[in-house]
Amino acid sequence: MTVTRRTLVGIALVAPLSFVGTAFAADPIKIGYQLPLTGNTAQYGQDFKTAAEIALDRFNASGKLPVKVEIVYEDSRSDAKEGVAIARKFVDDEKIVGVLGDFTSGVSMAAAQVYKEAGMPQLSQTASHPDYAKISEWQFRNITTQAGEGPYNADWMVSKGLKKVAVIAEQTDWGQSVTKYFSDELTAKGGTVVMTEYFNRGTPDFRSLLAKIERAKPDAIYTGFFYEDGANFLKQMKQLGYAVPVFSTSAAHNQKLIELAGPDAEGLSLTTNFLPNSPKPEVKSFVEAWVKARGAEPGQFPAQAFDAVNIMLDAIVKTYPKTTRASVRDALAATKDFPGVTGVTTFGPDREPVKQLSKVRVVGGVFSPVAE
Repeated sequence: MTVTRRTLVGIALVAPLSFVGTAFAADPIKIGYQLPLTGNTAQYGQDFKTAAEIALDRFNASGKLPVKVEIVYEDSRSDAKEGVAIARKFVDDEKIVGVLGDFTSGVSMAAAQVYKEAGMPQLSQTASHPDYAKISEWQFRNITTQAGEGPYNADWMVSKGLKKVAVIAEQTDWGQSVTKYFSDELTAKGGTVVMTEYFNRGTPDFRSLLAKIERAKPDAIYTGFFYEDGANFLKQMKQLGYAVPVFSTSAAHNQKLIELAGPDAEGLSLTTNFLPNSPKPEVKSFVEAWVKARGAEPGQFPAQAFDAVNIMLDAIVKTYPKTTRASVRDALAATKDFPGVTGVTTFGPDREPVKQLSKVRVVGGVFSPVAE
């Protein structure tokens, strides 16, 4: 072969371009995930991480992109100051194009101030404070808020003739939103809140609170608790022989509540976006993977985390190869009819999820769908 000047010029032009393409292909796209991996809410963060790993492994094996996606996990310990420090760390990493988390609304909203200023898309799987998505155009969530759940539950209870209701919730911003949105709707529909009481998360003894509720003589109790407090409350309620219907939010939808409370959980009613016994293929596939990894059925929160990761990955696919923080934000905002395990998700113009709620009740030790 005769090497001409034109051949040499061609080699000189092509070689650098091929090198650049190969280097880019080997460079992974990164997502940040801030979540509590230690501390008193670590069980939720560990669930989120397991769900994220299931979603990411499947995605990277799918071949949807010529590059891998990595998730960088940072432990916030459900502490706002730590959450802000993590947000700054993620913002400083130019390879991170989007962030997931945090768990609580308080930590999510504190970190959101950093992401707002830096222009980093943030998608929380569980932040349900009404003001979270209002912080800026960079905040998204795929879980319904108490602004939707509260009225839905109030209407459900009124339709069953339960109009005198005692409302209790944990003493947090989230707990305050539980009582507000439920109570406002119940009152508007002709019901009466006979008492409102708050408790600290991790309260070991609910008996004095239960005695106060019993004196108020409600038709039912509406609760804002997570599974640990929920199990204690239900067990102590049955120990005292007090029997009125108990309703709750999707935060209590966790198989561990049934494991801890046993038969005392029977009859608990709540709303959810996730039905682990759904016949839908995507749900069955996720549940099978979760049971293999953790040995029990997943609750709503890990399902929300699984969907959040997949929604973020879908946005990255849609923007590739021009994947930037701004393009990912725009792709998230354009999400429509995303087929997740928690139902179909569409983000409205306020970056809030448009989703359907389902009614379930613990029957025979299982969260079972109910029609009424």
